[in-house]
Amino acid sequence: MDSDAAASSLSPAGAFGTIAELLEDLLTASASISCFASRWQTIRARLASLSSLLSEIADSPHWSENPLLLPILPELLSTLRRTETLCCLCCDASSVVVRGKLLMQSDLDMAAGWLSKQINELEILLRSGVLHQSTAIVLSRPEGSSSKDEVEFFVRDLFTRLRIGGMEFKRKALVSLVELLSEDDSFAAAVVATEGSLNCLISLLDLSSHQSIRESAVLAVSLLVSAGDTPRKCVFEEGALGPLLRMMECGSMYMKEKAAMAVEFITTDTDNAWAISAYGGVSILIQLCKTGSFTAQSHAAGAIRNISMVEGIPIALAEEGAIPVLMQLLMSGSSPAQSKSANCIAILASTSEHLRSLLVQHNGLQKLLHIFHECSGVDTLEHVLRAIYSISVSDASYRILSGSTMFILRLAELVQHGNVTLQHISASLLANLAISDGNKRAVVGCMGSLVKLMETSKPDGMQEVGTKALLSLLSVKSNRKEFVGDEKSLMRLIHMLDPKSEVVAKKYPVAVVAAIMAGGSHGCRKKLVSAGAYNHVQSLVEMDVAGARKALQRLSANRLTNILTRKWRD
Repeated sequence: MDSDAAASSLSPAGAFGTIAELLEDLLTASASISCFASRWQTIRARLASLSSLLSEIADSPHWSENPLLLPILPELLSTLRRTETLCCLCCDASSVVVRGKLLMQSDLDMAAGWLSKQINELEILLRSGVLHQSTAIVLSRPEGSSSKDEVEFFVRDLFTRLRIGGMEFKRKALVSLVELLSEDDSFAAAVVATEGSLNCLISLLDLSSHQSIRESAVLAVSLLVSAGDTPRKCVFEEGALGPLLRMMECGSMYMKEKAAMAVEFITTDTDNAWAISAYGGVSILIQLCKTGSFTAQSHAAGAIRNISMVEGIPIALAEEGAIPVLMQLLMSGSSPAQSKSANCIAILASTSEHLRSLLVQHNGLQKLLHIFHECSGVDTLEHVLRAIYSISVSDASYRILSGSTMFILRLAELVQHGNVTLQHISASLLANLAISDGNKRAVVGCMGSLVKLMETSKPDGMQEVGTKALLSLLSVKSNRKEFVGDEKSLMRLIHMLDPKSEVVAKKYPVAVVAAIMAGGSHGCRKKLVSAGAYNHVQSLVEMDVAGARKALQRLSANRLTNILTRKWRD
């Protein structure tokens, strides 16, 4: 039986005793070796470290039960026996000559390396504390009622197995880690981030790892970074971004999906997002948007959206050809990919005139309008409308949007029935576009909703855009008559004019009164005065509210004309 087989056949206690005896003999015998003195000094130092570690292990009550220690003992015994052989050879100068000096130096260096590796494994075991616990609870996932100490021990045990265990140990440890993180327990994730050896987990993403190990490792990393700011920060600081990007480039599709998910979460922190460019990740993300599965495309688009908010990155995205790729995702991607690509396009459109021009060159406005009229997802609709708003500043886009009856009607519909964000953007466009009188008459039904927006303080600017949009529609005579004929809208306006009311800055309802009276309509004036507008505006003049004097003059001029006409008839 060879020495390796003999070492494996010993019981744990037998192997431990033999190792202790052999260590003591080697420490004594090596002290008298004169050749290769510096190398033997290194070996003796490591033998002494092993002796100290074995003493600590002997004091651990459950060392003989630990499944991680048991494979190490035969390996250590085999290493010590090889070292013993080298010791005997070096004690005999003639043997060194026969073996060869260079070969002996190489053998001694290898022995020192073996000893160093096994010292490291034993130190990991001792530091983890798992030798002081019964193996009965090892890898038994803590329940929700488990104490912090139990969770910490479980995590330390998992990472000990990942660091020094064999393939099967690593596989089972990763399965348990994924199960722990899948429970959506932020506490457990925080423990993993602070107590676990994340550099070990990240090392398993490397191409040299077995595929099943890499798949489990990237799943664990993606779950970890999705669990909160602290785990995300810890994973990034341990250098996970580079391996994740490499996996997105050449891993299986499953790995690409999970790696892209992890990168999307990591880049939600702008302090991390800048590093994508440093790692050459922009082109990798764009390529995954083109060739990945729907899931991979969605996460890659999310990561691109995140990094597009970092200064300098939008230009890099444009140079790498991101705009046509994002447009393609917008038109044919999955619903999540559509939403994220639309968000990214909106960000790029708001960044610079150069990027807006590129979007227009790739038929961006036409594609955005198509999605705007077709999509039903609120998030996507918001991003698309925001992008359209940014692109509308160009002359060509402005003319197209201003002349599109279908677009104007859809904006009016969103003012009436959309959420606050959609109302805000839609009202802004209605206020800014050069809409024809015919289209203004077509959307008269949204004026009541615009009056309500004038009373809405959030988001900032809502009252102003609601007022401006309403003023645009009131430039048409029939719309002015329609407005004063709507009792609810008229009373809302009068309430806003009341000096006692603080719902809105008075300059806004005053401007609406002035717009209604711009045509000098006697019927409009009569309804405004009857509702109480004259007295309120008069009070606002005394308060020196902007525009109040002009509005009062218009109301008064019509009033004076009416009085003079009545006297002439009399």
